Amino acid sequence: MPQPVYLDHAATTPVRREVVEAMEPFYGPRFGNPSSVHRWGREARAALDEARERVARCLGARPDEVCFTSGGTEADNLAIFGPLRSQQKKGRTSIVTTPIEHKAVLAAVHHAARDGVSERMLDVTRAGIVDTTSLDRVIDDTVAVCTVMWVNNEIGTIQPIAEITERVKAHGGIMHTDAVQAFGKTEVDVRKVPLDLLTISGHKIGAPKGVGAVFIRRGTQIDPMLHGGSQDRGRRPGTENVAAAVALARAAELAIEERDMECTRLATLRDTLEEGLLARIPDAVIHGRGTPRASHILNISVPGTDSESLLMALDLAGVAASAGSACQSGSVTPSHVLTAMGVRPELAVAAIRMSLGSLTTPEDVARVVELFPALIAKARRLSGMAS
Repeated sequence: MPQPVYLDHAATTPVRREVVEAMEPFYGPRFGNPSSVHRWGREARAALDEARERVARCLGARPDEVCFTSGGTEADNLAIFGPLRSQQKKGRTSIVTTPIEHKAVLAAVHHAARDGVSERMLDVTRAGIVDTTSLDRVIDDTVAVCTVMWVNNEIGTIQPIAEITERVKAHGGIMHTDAVQAFGKTEVDVRKVPLDLLTISGHKIGAPKGVGAVFIRRGTQIDPMLHGGSQDRGRRPGTENVAAAVALARAAELAIEERDMECTRLATLRDTLEEGLLARIPDAVIHGRGTPRASHILNISVPGTDSESLLMALDLAGVAASAGSACQSGSVTPSHVLTAMGVRPELAVAAIRMSLGSLTTPEDVARVVELFPALIAKARRLSGMAS
């Protein structure tokens, strides 16, 4: 039987061997609490401080600007709710985002709106890029926080973060970007883009699940979401997960070291996959095609199919993919990202995301290109829409 093909790296990635080796000692002899003053505590504190410095270097930040979290969702929530209170005291009453954000951001924004914050949406084009002409309509001196993801997690489009940041900062607002799918896939350097907050997640880059980080630029006032100890300068109280922080630091370093070569490799594979599928299924639609996209994501719809059935067929054939966001797998509703882009409902419910990564080989791509047409033909026959 052929080897299974994993095309769901945007959902999660395998933990790298180098990362496991880096974190293992902190589940054994280096188990100390970094808040303790004895040698075990001091050893843990030194490792935590070093991990913070290493993550900061990868982002172009200072060590005191890095706050470790339990993952991307917590990081996004802290980056949104953290600055809201101080901003509201300044008379800033609105929060700006886009309709194509990850649910971690959209749910947080909707919750803030229930507490009296005005929710404003930037427009997006049919290609899945923020329509910058809508900046004039949405961004003004009442904006407390603007949150726009750097790379879309469903279709891979790269957003004009530098331009949006410039406009938000010109009006005195706080700018946040969810860089979970961008970090390690495109240049992310907070020295070059003056945003205030940026979030990353470990399990998207070869670290274990359950760790992430927020970049918080010096001078940005953050109210904690949790209350307890004074850890992490009071921004995120609780005993720190030293092993996870060390793992994130090692994974981040590897992602930066290998980024250019790996992105070139993945772009070649993604383009080969895309061209092969379109050659065999000419009426297929690649969402975001022709716009700046990260190299690891391909989102495709085939008329006359539905994503749930097609994903099951792929799984039976040994291929793992997803229906848009992994958090929405199993849902029969159209992707909110594609709906916001104006994609027709029959295409939106047919969309599947294939995301490439460290496990992806040319042989994997060739196999998917070869088996996909037969799966599509069967799906169309079952739906009664075969031509």
